[in-house]
Amino acid sequence: MQRDGSQAGLLAQDEPAPFEILREDGTAPVVLVCDHATRFIPRALSSLGLDETDLARHIAWDIGAADVTRHLSGILNAPAVISHFSRLVVDPNRKLDHGSSIPDISDGVTIPGNRAVSATDRQARLETFFYPYQNAIARTLDERAEATGVEPVLISLHSFTPVMEGVERPWKIGVLWNEDGRLAQPLIDRLRASWIMVGDNEPYSGRIGFGYTTEAHGDARGLANVLIEVRQDLIDTHHGAREWAATLGQVLRETLKNPELYKKPHL
Repeated sequence: MQRDGSQAGLLAQDEPAPFEILREDGTAPVVLVCDHATRFIPRALSSLGLDETDLARHIAWDIGAADVTRHLSGILNAPAVISHFSRLVVDPNRKLDHGSSIPDISDGVTIPGNRAVSATDRQARLETFFYPYQNAIARTLDERAEATGVEPVLISLHSFTPVMEGVERPWKIGVLWNEDGRLAQPLIDRLRASWIMVGDNEPYSGRIGFGYTTEAHGDARGLANVLIEVRQDLIDTHHGAREWAATLGQVLRETLKNPELYKKPHL
């Protein structure tokens, strides 16, 4: 597996690395990740045949999620691993055998550059983007454990559309989780106590393949983890992202005081 993706053939010398790490020296026993932070597609893939209008939509990235992650990293003084490639190139939050790992259709939009991806082309995307990003998360978690002497908490930040397939979504925050509710359940309770409309495994469920990163690096390692979705119309401006990061930061600071979060559960 490539460490930085630079030798896999899809990134030009002047194009950015497939991930960025913020606050590597942060003191919190927490690692933030943002899987769908940007809509970047390398020139080698010719925008996957899409125009600017489609690339600005949620199909290419999670609008506002990177801004929230950056602010929250500062609020918690926690490292953050942020992807730098569009989910349309390869989705880092899907299992590799999942149908939407390299989608040929997304929310009714055909992705021409994904219609006939050869095994060689697919492997190049994985080696350039998917593996380096996932390896960076694993290394950062290992470094947090070594630096703090406890098992770190993993928090994944995403955003969701206010309307999907004509159905309005009433939640402001979605909390997705699977096997381990140590973080998710008290977080949901505290958010609801603040009169915030929260979806418990809504609008997606962490139990049916919508949280590969938290599953692979959280559940598989026995780490307390959660995937937080924020509705995009709340964070599609810089000030909105800053305000919701502050709200999440306040609630998370209280939730993260529980020492049981930093122990592996008895399985």
